[in-house]
Amino acid sequence: MAPLSTRLLIQRGRPKSNRLGKIRSLDLSGLNLLSEDLDHTLLGRLKQLQELDLSDNQLETLPADLGLPHLHVLHCANNQLSDVTHLCQFPQLEELSLEGNPFLTVSDSLKVTFLLPELRKFNGKDASTTRSKAESLNRELTTRVATHWKKFMAALSPEEQAQAQADFVKSAVRNIRYGPVSLSEFTQWRVRMISEELVASGGTHTREADMPEGSHKATATQQPRARPVALRRPGDTLLSLSPQKRMCTSLLAPVEGSLVGSDSSQLEPLHFLQCHSKNNSPSDLKTQLWACAFEPAWDEGQAGAASQTVATCGGEAVCVIDCQTGIVLHKYKVPGEEFFSVAWTALTVVTQTGHKKRWNVLAAAGLRGLVRLLHVQAGFCCGLIRGHRKAIATLCFSPTHETHLFTASYDKRIILWDIGTPNQDYEFQASHLLTLDTTSTPLRLCPVPPCPDTYLLAGCEGGCCCWDVRLDQPQKKRVCEVEFVFSEGSKVSGQRVDGLAFVNEDVVASKGSSLGTICLWSWSQTWQGRGSQPTVAVVVLAWLQWSPTILAYFSLSTCPDKGLVLCGDEQGSVWIYDVRPLLAQRSPPQTAPQAPTQILKWPQPQAMGQTVTKTMVNTVVANPAFTYLTALTDSNIVAIWRRGEP
Repeated sequence: MAPLSTRLLIQRGRPKSNRLGKIRSLDLSGLNLLSEDLDHTLLGRLKQLQELDLSDNQLETLPADLGLPHLHVLHCANNQLSDVTHLCQFPQLEELSLEGNPFLTVSDSLKVTFLLPELRKFNGKDASTTRSKAESLNRELTTRVATHWKKFMAALSPEEQAQAQADFVKSAVRNIRYGPVSLSEFTQWRVRMISEELVASGGTHTREADMPEGSHKATATQQPRARPVALRRPGDTLLSLSPQKRMCTSLLAPVEGSLVGSDSSQLEPLHFLQCHSKNNSPSDLKTQLWACAFEPAWDEGQAGAASQTVATCGGEAVCVIDCQTGIVLHKYKVPGEEFFSVAWTALTVVTQTGHKKRWNVLAAAGLRGLVRLLHVQAGFCCGLIRGHRKAIATLCFSPTHETHLFTASYDKRIILWDIGTPNQDYEFQASHLLTLDTTSTPLRLCPVPPCPDTYLLAGCEGGCCCWDVRLDQPQKKRVCEVEFVFSEGSKVSGQRVDGLAFVNEDVVASKGSSLGTICLWSWSQTWQGRGSQPTVAVVVLAWLQWSPTILAYFSLSTCPDKGLVLCGDEQGSVWIYDVRPLLAQRSPPQTAPQAPTQILKWPQPQAMGQTVTKTMVNTVVANPAFTYLTALTDSNIVAIWRRGEP
């Protein structure tokens, strides 16, 4: 593309004029412009410009001084932007579009609300929602900076205090942490600004935020934060909590005592959210929530790595929630869809400029039989997989191949896909690797930890089955290799398995085959005794006592690093089992089922008011460090608990 010229600007400007100073609207979209093509000397002559369209170019940044003081509308969609700080040069901007810039994150969206005080519309939506998030975070950060200032200065003598104020900013940025990792860029940016303001005032004054006046109007009806059930912004509609309901936390006490060992600390309720409600209606207590999954930690594999961001699905929406603050970071809606399952993977992609970027991609699927691949940080769908004739019940990524995705459908097929890595347009092109036929609907999928590239376990309506998934075998369409049964001495199959997860490399937890219990069995011992039989009885290690309900489809989960099994029930309770002592025993399995280590009780009707009288917890998931636990109910409530300090 040749550099911009006066002639080009006049051709693309409106109203038609032979003078640049008369142009009010300019369309420079689709010209493959680079950042260096934006000549600030030339563009600075557009003294009356109010609307500028730079969409569909190759811009990596905006020049620092374009000299457009009256700009009200700016479109920069579908570029390569990675920073928004230069937007502060447009203080009168009211409408901004940044969609399709894959390197911009939710942190950049929050920064925009501070940089543009007059902004009313952002990416086609009301900017007050994003501003409300930023204000909530900013209040907490301001408090933490002030607290850090007191501690920092208390440790110094008066002489040292005068010299150490500059060091305070570095200390605050280094030590103050709040919110999810995905917002760390924003929080550190704001901590630096707040700290510098505090130092400039000599430690006597900290404003909550340099927020636009309109932001306070937008959140004027927001209630003050209440502990331990925190209220959130109106856009992320919370369960309508009466004063009595806020006192319900005493009911959430353990039945069998606190968790043992290093985890001997109490779980406290933190948030109850209704973020999947139709039209954000607080009266919607019917939308069914189906599945949730914690985002991979950015520093996973390092000591102390723990994710606090969880994806939930139900109804026509997928939500990504920060467990610490209760803020809904992203919400993806598809009218007419009903999402049944979500799964995360972490990809490393190479940009056009050769830089490596880490993407956490979220796969979501449901009633329509389609898989949507969501680039969560950038906020758009970058891939669509069609391969099933009926609804998709569940999906999961391979633990060893970040691009391999299993999808299980009501069409009685499990398909292994390679989603690949996104092309230069940030789109996925998935390829079909394997088809696994089932005799009944698959409900849960588990790659076998010791050999995830060899075997896949599935809990199905008709039992628990296993397939050979090696890609070096010629058959691309395969049937179940072996079916597992749970009654000793019995070869009778056909018992539903609606809960399935590995506790560690060998021990499997499964539910549904026996009323009121969860079975712990050994994969290795069962497989060794298989021989060539198509049906094999599992080697039971222990039974866990669970609800005697005849209802099905309560999904169990595990926390392998902590040796925990978790499952909800029809009374709204969460059953937690620490199975490490049980598995350490070398004696034969006990005949009596093992009682749970702890039960979290849902608030009773008299404490909950009239809004919710009964609820079922059908899905429970904890993050690997077991610092946060998320439970989903059949009454459209996302409940989040946090583990306190021992």
